[in-house]
Amino acid sequence: MGIVVTKFGGSSLADAGQFRKVRDILLADENRKYVVPSAPGRRDADDAKVTDLLYACHTLAAEGRAHEFEETFSAIRERYLGIVEELGLSPECIATQLEQARFAILSGMGPDYAASRGEFLNGLLLSAYLGWEFIDAAEVIFFDAAGRFDAERTQEVLSARLGRTEYAVIPGFYGSLPNGEIKTFTRGGSDVTGAIVARAAGAELYENWTDVSGFLMADPRIVKRPKRIHVITYRELRELSYMGATVLHEDAIFPVRMAGIPINIRNTNEPENAGTMIVRADESHVRGAITGIAGKKGFTAIAIEKNMMNSELGFGRRVLTALEECGVSFEHMPSGIDTMTVLVSDSAIAGRIDEVVERIRRTCKPDHIEVISGLSLVATVGRGMVRYPGTAARIFGALADSGINIRMIDQGSSEINIIVGVESADFERAVNAIYNAFLK
Repeated sequence: MGIVVTKFGGSSLADAGQFRKVRDILLADENRKYVVPSAPGRRDADDAKVTDLLYACHTLAAEGRAHEFEETFSAIRERYLGIVEELGLSPECIATQLEQARFAILSGMGPDYAASRGEFLNGLLLSAYLGWEFIDAAEVIFFDAAGRFDAERTQEVLSARLGRTEYAVIPGFYGSLPNGEIKTFTRGGSDVTGAIVARAAGAELYENWTDVSGFLMADPRIVKRPKRIHVITYRELRELSYMGATVLHEDAIFPVRMAGIPINIRNTNEPENAGTMIVRADESHVRGAITGIAGKKGFTAIAIEKNMMNSELGFGRRVLTALEECGVSFEHMPSGIDTMTVLVSDSAIAGRIDEVVERIRRTCKPDHIEVISGLSLVATVGRGMVRYPGTAARIFGALADSGINIRMIDQGSSEINIIVGVESADFERAVNAIYNAFLK
């Protein structure tokens, strides 16, 4: 196998015991040459993430609450130095950088700088523990002056740097602006960094190590002991991520998808488990009609009726223009000959429903408008749907047998997902009904 790039989440590096697991995993395969660490996560339910403590330090420093700042930063210092001591490392590997971070935050450095120090310090510590080279992400990952990720410059500089480095630790979550200031990615930032490094290294595989053994076919908080997804495509992952599946942030897909690099989601605490492989379209791995089920609550439907709507030129455009002028984006838009339903998230339309409805009435002159709130969406996703007759019938039959009323149906043109809208009170029952129809 060629180069393997690994990323370890905060739970995988929360304490010295987890560091030992990470080292064993990395040294078990000589092809694992580049590792992207997150900041230390929670050690238990009552613990705090280091990143959250660093954000708190920034706020306390900005508000001039020096005593509370020192108490909070002391907790961060003790956390890192405790790991150093348990691993038998010299405190010098991190002590100077800890004090530099403390001084910089106290002196007014921005929240991005403060938050990034969690990954930076953990990267230094992991580098010392492994004996691998440390590459500061600020030197190889770049944003433009507007704060947008500069993929072209990053690819050029990072690829060249990795090309002359056999083994390296590159901290996740951040890079730098043209003026040298630290800039962080948004949610799932370390996942994105790992994918960027994998692309720049020309990796054969990107391993994303976390505290779960891959993707499950449904939310375990809703379905008891759901089965694991063995193989999923990039497209299916995007559909499930949009609908609430959160093992891997969807923004982390694009750098490796562009390069055709598969992603392997693995569990640091169960390294023998093969996890889930995320690949390009590969029909040889289709094992059934569906791949997974996901859903979200909190939607409102605006149902519009007008006789001969289908022959009225520009009707749909005027409806969407009305939403745009009110600053509201839509999620789905199923339609019939004389009907159109626009589905929007409650958060997007909060406080604007009357304005939107009035604008649609004024510009479209519909025969009737109905606002339906309290809806949830359930998406059944699978690249096997197109080859398994009766998939939709099984979904609708399962919901009918459970006494669940379907308020909306939407199937994408790609034929890899079917989305149904149900009352939020029926959401959990709907997910279980569909899961049981295919997997029990």
